[in-house]
Amino acid sequence: VRGSLCGCCNIVVLKMKSVIAASLVASAAGFASLKRVTRSTTLNAFEDELGAQPPLGFFDPIGLVSDGDQEKFDRLRYVEIKHGRICQLGFLGQIVTRAGIHLPGDIDFSGDSFDSYPNGIAALFGPDAIPSAGLLQIAAFIGFLELAVMKDITGGEFVGDFRNDYIDFGWDSLDEEAKLQKRAIELNNGRAAQLGLLGLMVHEKLNEIDMVADLPIIGALS
Repeated sequence: VRGSLCGCCNIVVLKMKSVIAASLVASAAGFASLKRVTRSTTLNAFEDELGAQPPLGFFDPIGLVSDGDQEKFDRLRYVEIKHGRICQLGFLGQIVTRAGIHLPGDIDFSGDSFDSYPNGIAALFGPDAIPSAGLLQIAAFIGFLELAVMKDITGGEFVGDFRNDYIDFGWDSLDEEAKLQKRAIELNNGRAAQLGLLGLMVHEKLNEIDMVADLPIIGALS
């Protein structure tokens, strides 16, 4: 009898362990499913945003907006657009100055002309850079633009709209499809310019180890 009771107890214990294990597995599966659904919902929140296009679609490899925070996304988009605009101007400046086109006159009272200084980042840093006073003037001008001009004051139509009810250039006459197309073009051109300007900076540093690059449009970086 004692052996039978022990055997029954063992069976009951085994059944209880099996039930507990099954419950834990079910719970874990439930949480995993919830996590997958949450992740999918987060991605779906931005997959139709402007700039999410083939072949990558919505691309966020390090999860900057994995929490689905719209305010954070808008802030990052604002920064992306602004950096893109700056880099487009910077890349255009590289093309213009390396083509031999410079401002007329002198950059200082000592009689140093604008074209007497090197192109690219060497004009700002290095032995042949512009005077410190000139660099400070550039920084002050950029600060003024940042604080007083290049910002949304009146509440723009979209993130990065700095018209402030003043500059239009026919924007309001466009239909919604044309507006989206032009915004997408600006966004993509800004992304390309950021990569392009970074590439030029890298090639300029390669020149220091005698690896001179002869690039299309830009020419040889010297």
